[in-house]
Amino acid sequence: MTSDIRLAFAHPEERSVASAGTDPRDRISLRDHIVEVDIGAFQKERGHKQRVMFNVVVEVRPVAEPLNDDVDRILSYDRITEAIATELAAERLNLLETLAERVAERILAEPQAMRAFVRIEKLDIGPYKLGVEIVRSRAEAALRVIDQDGEEAAVHPLVVYFDAGAIADPGLAGRIDALMGQGVPLIFTVGLPDLDRPKTGHKPTQRRIDLLAIEQNAWALAARDSRCVVVATRTEIDWAIKRGQSVVWAPSKMVLDAVDGPKSADPVALALWLAEAMAAREIVVHGNVAVPAGSRVPVRQV
Repeated sequence: MTSDIRLAFAHPEERSVASAGTDPRDRISLRDHIVEVDIGAFQKERGHKQRVMFNVVVEVRPVAEPLNDDVDRILSYDRITEAIATELAAERLNLLETLAERVAERILAEPQAMRAFVRIEKLDIGPYKLGVEIVRSRAEAALRVIDQDGEEAAVHPLVVYFDAGAIADPGLAGRIDALMGQGVPLIFTVGLPDLDRPKTGHKPTQRRIDLLAIEQNAWALAARDSRCVVVATRTEIDWAIKRGQSVVWAPSKMVLDAVDGPKSADPVALALWLAEAMAAREIVVHGNVAVPAGSRVPVRQV
């Protein structure tokens, strides 16, 4: 068995170690937690409880000050089992995938949790285990607001990429009208301007220059349409989305501050990263640009 295949079936804790960055986080784990539950899409599964096994690993934010052996200063293991119990009690589900998403989202609502590995397996289907494993980070957890009925609901914005040609296009206002007509918050991202910029031959400094050039184009978009307000932080984006407003993203601060952020300044890759970080419903790409494969967010190129 190759190392890649072995790792694919390894415990989530081993997988979390293998995928850690240069600054690995502390981890807590729950192993082989078995619960009897009514779950499944097939008729033969309905009305019959079956054993489901949970393995969960949570990467946590290090505590800045001494623990002083105080349980209130850490993410308790009970919060993991409570997240599982709460989601199982909420409603009967057909899919393990849905259950895994909801458990991960509830765990990531804890202030210490940064990334969650959730593996769920059915034990009674046959002489084997059937399961699903997901990895979700705090950045990818959807923003939640209170809707008109007083219920908590997830908000999935639409991320829109404009290259320099789309920004300069006389039909820009019409494009923005059509996008805003969809009734969801918009986050505009932009490409590099059609201008010469310094070439340093040094990746770290070139990255900074390219990020600043992208931000120049963000301000150019704001100048073309007053509805496009430039923002630089996650807090500003969240504030606007909660109010159904649209913004233009200036990427430098978020990208440079991110622990697991993109290492290049490729504008489309940055837009895809933001779309995943914001749990966007879709990213719409305007312009003749290459779109990297592998995004977890649906991509539509126009």
